[in-house]
Parts: sequence; structure tokens; C-alpha cells
Amino acid sequence: MDVLLRTGLAASATKPAGSLPLLSRKRLELARAMATRPRVILLDEIAGGLTDGECVELVATIRQIHAEGVAIIWIEHVLHALTSVVERLMVLNFGKMLMIGAPDEVMASPEVKEIYLGIDA
Repeated sequence: MDVLLRTGLAASATKPAGSLPLLSRKRLELARAMATRPRVILLDEIAGGLTDGECVELVATIRQIHAEGVAIIWIEHVLHALTSVVERLMVLNFGKMLMIGAPDEVMASPEVKEIYLGIDA
């Protein structure tokens, strides 16, 4: 029950997973991972399909999990969610590391803008 409370799912504890809205299903995936008491979790596109408001809610939950001492490796294309949480950002281009560093520095890189965002620098 503690994990359900921490992930915002306590009120939905008796509902079938298939009946939950998308944000709650994403929270359920977090809850399943947290139930194992991990030191590290891998998030793969967890913000995909969410509205901006839902992303804000999910990011708050992810921040809380990180504040509890869980390291998070997060693969994501919803950049505003990702960059609002991470301390370091790594950008890959066809499997090769393009850049790693503080999110602001990485996102300001002309190479990242050109290759990843499609913006001529």
C-alpha cells in the first residue's frame, strides 16, 4: 500500500489495470518497479502519450522517487519532461554518444540541435 500511496494509485487499488487511464497505467508501471525496492530503475518512454498536465504530474512522482534515493536512467523523447528532472543528459545518435552533460548545456549544443532536433544551428 505504501508504494501505491507514493505513486498516487491508492484510490485505484481495487480497479483492474485495464480500466485505468493512461497516466494511472504509467504510475502502475512505476509502482511495480518500486515494489521491488530498487536502487536503480530504467524508464523507457514513460511520458509518451501523456498530455502536458499529465507529464507534470508524472514528473512530480519521478522526482519524489529520485529524492528517496533511487537512481533513474530515463530514455525519453518528451524532452520537457526529461530535462525538468535530470541532472545529466546524454544524447545518442545512431547508438553513439553525441554529448553528455548538464541538460541546458546539452540542449544548447549546435550539434544536438541539428542532429536530434532538426534545427540548423
